[in-house]
Amino acid sequence: MRYFRLLRSFVAVAALSLATGHAYADKPAVIRIGVAQQGTGDPPTFGGSPAATVQLQQSLEKEFAADGIKVEWLFFKGAGPAVNEAIADKSLDFAFQGDLPAVLARANGLKTHLLIASGVRTGIKIAVPPDSDVRSIKDLKGRRVSIFRGTNLQLVADNALAANQLEERDLRVINLDTASSLAALASKGIDASVNDYHLYKLRDQGLAKIIYESQNDGPQFTRQSHLLVLDDFDQAHPDVVQRVVNVFVQGAQWSSDEANRDALFKLWAKSGVPYSSWQAEFANQSLKDRNSPLIDPFIVARYKAVAADALKLKLIRQPVQVDGWFETKYLDNALRAQKLDHYWTRYDAAGKPLS
Repeated sequence: MRYFRLLRSFVAVAALSLATGHAYADKPAVIRIGVAQQGTGDPPTFGGSPAATVQLQQSLEKEFAADGIKVEWLFFKGAGPAVNEAIADKSLDFAFQGDLPAVLARANGLKTHLLIASGVRTGIKIAVPPDSDVRSIKDLKGRRVSIFRGTNLQLVADNALAANQLEERDLRVINLDTASSLAALASKGIDASVNDYHLYKLRDQGLAKIIYESQNDGPQFTRQSHLLVLDDFDQAHPDVVQRVVNVFVQGAQWSSDEANRDALFKLWAKSGVPYSSWQAEFANQSLKDRNSPLIDPFIVARYKAVAADALKLKLIRQPVQVDGWFETKYLDNALRAQKLDHYWTRYDAAGKPLS
């Protein structure tokens, strides 16, 4: 009898160990997040979005520390296109990138879902050397202009050109990444650079003048960014996905609070982009409007427009269905749990506030 009692005890302990081991195995050892930017510093950092706030404040690392789950932020000089390659290789679990690269990835069959907006209604800028005779977009015809193709800068640039009766083929377009474009502009190796907030630093150094900022033409001339998850990871670890989204919503709320404006720009300045550049980038704009995590009719409409434009410009060969791509249950849960359901304004497809 004693033998059988010992045997039953051994079986029970073994079963408990297996159950515990299985639960542990179900937890990822690491969460890998791709960032469609080069990043600066050691370790690399970035700025300009709630996603950057989360990374700089190490919010995810703190969230998962007790679980023994490591968080890796992986930066890509090749921006969105390079992130897509990593998604295809399944070497990422999440990715922070812009609208166009994500559309291109979906067109190529990559299985992802968009979870939360992070950095929206962002304009592009066009800058030229300070002594240039280029004063408007129309003056760019025949000039050497850098555009980082495949990123979410490209379609906004194409739409701005179209509004001025121009196309890329009317320019001498050079495909350069952000850093190379800035260096080429500073050395006058190009006539103009289509870029982002990095141009303010060159302007303040007297090395460039900004002739165009797209957000001044309306929300349809802005670009959007997001956090996405690979379907395989989502299916395997929905509880982890929820916790990641919870943290991103917290980061969005902190980044949207006007009381934190000064602290926010100082935090983002750790990325190497000066405080003054962030002041210029967000001048006369509400932090809530730019840092909203909401997937509202405006965001959905913009992604549909990007998909349509990408097809029209032959960047993709077949239509991309946007409906069903957004997975909002995690965001909805986070907003409800944090009592933020009505914190941010929702916008309609035209970019007007919904009452």
